[in-house]
Amino acid sequence: MNSSELLKKVRKIEIKTKGLSRNIFAGQYHSSFKGRGMSFSEVREYQYGDDIRSIDWNVTARFGHPYIKIFEEERELTVVLLIDISNSGMFGSDEIKRQYLAEVAAVLAFSAIHNDDKIGVIFFTDKVEKFIPPKKGRKHILLIIRELLACEPKNTKTDVGQALIFLNSAIKKRATVFMMSDFISPDFSKPLKVTSYKHDLIGLLVYDKYEEQMPKVGLINAFDPETGEERWINTNNKKQREKFENWWKNHQTNLTQTLAKANVSLVKIRTDMDYVKPLVHFFKSR
Repeated sequence: MNSSELLKKVRKIEIKTKGLSRNIFAGQYHSSFKGRGMSFSEVREYQYGDDIRSIDWNVTARFGHPYIKIFEEERELTVVLLIDISNSGMFGSDEIKRQYLAEVAAVLAFSAIHNDDKIGVIFFTDKVEKFIPPKKGRKHILLIIRELLACEPKNTKTDVGQALIFLNSAIKKRATVFMMSDFISPDFSKPLKVTSYKHDLIGLLVYDKYEEQMPKVGLINAFDPETGEERWINTNNKKQREKFENWWKNHQTNLTQTLAKANVSLVKIRTDMDYVKPLVHFFKSR
């Protein structure tokens, strides 16, 4: 993809997702993710009905009549997108999966900056491929979209645990973290528990329809994108299709259980379907 084509794709995604995040997601996002707590703002004279527990006794003693402390919510959050760019993570029935991921990431990112939050991203395979530290602003989001569309990973496999370990090291303060992956990875339950204790963690299972159901198209030369292995599969064979579909069902069941044990929510998004509905449903459920 040359720079002109990349720029056009980035601009197209910005136009689509910026409107969505402003008109649909911004309010839901704001109510779903709270700030870090309450911070001191100012003092004012005590008024009838004020909570006496808020009285500032030092200021009261200085002026001879009661003053109370005023607190306000610390709204600013740090949002981190943990995005799987491994070969299986990019698998799809056509070449839309990376653009689809970019759109979902952009919607979340624009929702964050509408609330004056910082947004950062970690691209990973079985290693951390790229880390863009959290910042604010439109230019920063466009950088994230551009990097996601253009990034060429050095590795092919997936290891969610390695990405979580890096996150815990790189992001010191509590953050809201969206993990976007197919989660076909070695066991990551231990770092998941550590991360969910430190951060507000949400899993986004982004998958293609052909990962869920093998198409009936005869004899095909199947290629494992992570191992590089090839083998012939007769997709007309009912047992072969059932074996494949049962594996995927078991994978989703195991993933749901693993995340639930760590108190991590899971949002399932299929690339041939609209991502708006599952995201809005998730925000409302919080």
